[in-house]
Amino acid sequence: MSPRTTDFGYDDIPEEQKQSKVREVFDSVAGNYDLMNDAMSLGIHRVWKDMTMTKVNPQPGELLIDVAGGTGDLARRFIKKAEDKRKRRGGQSARAIVCDINAEMLLAGIDLKKDAGLDMTRVCGNAEALPFPDNHCDALTIAFGIRNVTHRDKALSEFYRILKPGGRLAVLEFSTPPEKFLRKIYDAYSFNVIPRLGGILADDRESYQYLVESIRRFPRQDAFADMVKQAGFSRVSWQDYSGGIAALHFGWKI
Repeated sequence: MSPRTTDFGYDDIPEEQKQSKVREVFDSVAGNYDLMNDAMSLGIHRVWKDMTMTKVNPQPGELLIDVAGGTGDLARRFIKKAEDKRKRRGGQSARAIVCDINAEMLLAGIDLKKDAGLDMTRVCGNAEALPFPDNHCDALTIAFGIRNVTHRDKALSEFYRILKPGGRLAVLEFSTPPEKFLRKIYDAYSFNVIPRLGGILADDRESYQYLVESIRRFPRQDAFADMVKQAGFSRVSWQDYSGGIAALHFGWKI
C-alpha cells in the first residue's frame, strides 16, 4: 500500500516526513523570522496581528495559548491589552503560554526587554498533540503556523479540546486574494521577489521558496472555515486582510 502523502510546498511527500522538513525550514529561518514575515506580508504583518488581538478581545485574568507562536508577538499583545483593561476595572493579570514545536523558534523569540513584567511561559509542543489538559485556556491563537501542520484536522480538534467552554479561536494565516488582479500581482511578487530576498538577506532561498509555495497549497478561506466548523467550533467566520493576502478565521467553543 502506498504511503499517505501531504503537501510540502508544491511537493507531495510521505506524511511522516513533513514534520522534520518543516522543522528544518524553521531552524533555518528562526534568526530572521521577522524579516521573513516582513517580506511575505509586504511589511504589514504587525498590523494584522494588532487587528487579530482586537478581535480576540483579551480580558483580565484570562489565559492565552499561542500555538506556533515562537516570536511571542501575539502573547505580548494579549497580556498588554488585558492589562490596559485591568488597570481600569481591576482583576487578575492575564497570562500567556507560547507553544511551538520548534525549540529554535522559542529561543529566537526570547526578548528580555519586551518580556519584562509579562506572565509568559514557553513550552515546546506539537499542535497535533498539545501538552495541556482539557478546557484549559480562554483563548487560542495561531499565526502563520497552521499551514505547516501535517494533519490540520487533528490540530483543530486539539484547539477545541483545550479551550474552555466559551473560549475563542483565532487563526491568522496567509491566504488567497479573491480578486484575480490582486492574486496575479501577489503571485508575481511572491515567486519572483521573496525567494530572492531570502537568498540575499538570509542566505536561504530554498526555505523562502517553500514558504511561498506552502501558501498556495493552503485551502481557500471558505474551505478552511469548513474545517474549523468540522472540528466543533460555532459562529465560525473569517475576515480578509489586505485584500485577502491574509485572513483571520475565528470561532467559539460553545
